[in-house]
Amino acid sequence: MKKFRLYHAFFLAFYISGCAQEKSSGATLTEILNISYQINSEPDSLQQLNLLIPKDIDSPPLLLWIGGGAWSFVDRHMEMDLCKKIATAGIAVASVGHRLSKGSFSEKRKPTGVQHPEHIKDVATAFTWLVKHAEEYGYDNKKIFVGGFSSGAHLSALLGMDARYLQAHGLSPDNIKGLLPISGAYDIPDYYNVFFTHENASSRAFAQTHVKDVFGEEENFVAASPVTYIDELKLPMLLVSDNALDNYTKLFEKKLKEIGYDDFEVYYEKALNHGELWRAMSTAENNEVRSRMIKFIRKHS
Repeated sequence: MKKFRLYHAFFLAFYISGCAQEKSSGATLTEILNISYQINSEPDSLQQLNLLIPKDIDSPPLLLWIGGGAWSFVDRHMEMDLCKKIATAGIAVASVGHRLSKGSFSEKRKPTGVQHPEHIKDVATAFTWLVKHAEEYGYDNKKIFVGGFSSGAHLSALLGMDARYLQAHGLSPDNIKGLLPISGAYDIPDYYNVFFTHENASSRAFAQTHVKDVFGEEENFVAASPVTYIDELKLPMLLVSDNALDNYTKLFEKKLKEIGYDDFEVYYEKALNHGELWRAMSTAENNEVRSRMIKFIRKHS
């Protein structure tokens, strides 16, 4: 039953919003909302980012942050509590939205939606926009980190491991300074099988209404998996999991160790489940994972 509580936690976190505020470490912020990052086509309202720039700090590093929401309910505005806490530590942050899948499993389902690889294409376009506009907004485009929570963790890892999406814009994963995937799934065939083989019929239905809704048919799963490109990984990584999705993170950690990759840190938050971790990262006055993220970015800047 533990494996299936991964599903339940995976979706609950993103309908919860906290209100507690963290003490500022000193940096005041410039906040610019709803910037379209589309370059050559008519922008979608989802294809936008919110930008936070610490004032009076010369060329800070930048974190491109992708919120969670099962690839279907991601809301860049819901990530702003977390982003502001990181930005007050002197790190510019872009909370990036992307087009969404239908969310067929949910009462909040939409009549239409995109499938992989459209989500990751949007993230690659947002990254490109951020590289090109660094001088305008004052952050360092040689120090752009990419991270995300839940479905955003999958997308952040994929951007740094499957070079095709940045290469389409004349860039490469070498343009990323480091990766911070938090509580995600990195092997989509394994993720699918958690649902497909579940003993409960209603739970098995999520293999279709969630996983295939996002990734299409099974022949697409391998190409959508960060672990497929593990031999191409060259970036430092902070890999974190809550206590509900730890099996997915342990599988990814095992594969990293099998190829002898050692430029990563891993942290398991044993006291908090998926939704609790997101809420604590976003609203708690002090949070271990958030502190590790800031330390990681400073270390590699």
